[in-house]
Amino acid sequence: MTKSSAVGSATPAQLAAAVFELLSGQSHPEAALATVIRRSGSAPQVVGARMLLYADGSTLGTVGGGAIEHQVLETCRQVLRTGKPRTVEAHLVRDLGMCCGGAMEVFVEYLQAESRLIIVGGGHVAQALAPLARGIGLRVIVADDREELLEDPAFEQVERLAFDADEIHEAIPDLNERDYIVIVTRDHARDERALAKLIELPHAYLGMIGSRRKVHTVLARVLRRYDERGRARPDLSRVHAPVGLALGGRTPPEIAVSIAAELIALRHGGDGSSMNMVDAAIGRVS
Repeated sequence: MTKSSAVGSATPAQLAAAVFELLSGQSHPEAALATVIRRSGSAPQVVGARMLLYADGSTLGTVGGGAIEHQVLETCRQVLRTGKPRTVEAHLVRDLGMCCGGAMEVFVEYLQAESRLIIVGGGHVAQALAPLARGIGLRVIVADDREELLEDPAFEQVERLAFDADEIHEAIPDLNERDYIVIVTRDHARDERALAKLIELPHAYLGMIGSRRKVHTVLARVLRRYDERGRARPDLSRVHAPVGLALGGRTPPEIAVSIAAELIALRHGGDGSSMNMVDAAIGRVS
């Protein structure tokens, strides 16, 4: 790590701003945050002192410098690799050979920019899905060319963009591998245009609403669009359509729940199956 990559004199306000920018997706995608949670004797930093180590190796803030900071930085690198928090405990004389007596305990946690859900279309399903998605920790963006729909109370707490379906790449130029995208526009043509554009762009998830017949039709049209332009066909196997888990619901709120359920399963490695274990439990206790 070079000196130019480290900023040790950051104020608490600057560190708080840096954490906010990271979590809101405005800066680095991930970092390890080290916080002094206990000190005794002549330890070099106060409780509450913080340091950020970004994935590119740059740092902001300090937990004391010298040998203790070297040890904390190594733990930060481990946290960045695993995504799991760790605690560093060091006796400054016994463990590190530092002349200042005392001890420090530093908690290191993993920070990652929040994932976004981009909902393409502002109709009834979008209105039901937006608050659900916020409730499961996603930053929600709704895009529709009908500005009057974007004024719906369901969208009060989300970002709104007045763009048509095939202009999403212009409205959100920083789409990345953490983004979830759901296409729920008002007609097949818009779904097709949106899918044809978005399949080329980075994303964690790309889903499209529709019946099985509609899905076949739209996918065929997207492939024909590429063939007619003499372009290599995109990998449509990455598309989730019809979007959501098969819960059996048909109303917009029910469809929204099925979409949210699929997003939860993807984020946490679930398979969407029932957790019911009563039959097995009865067999073991009877």
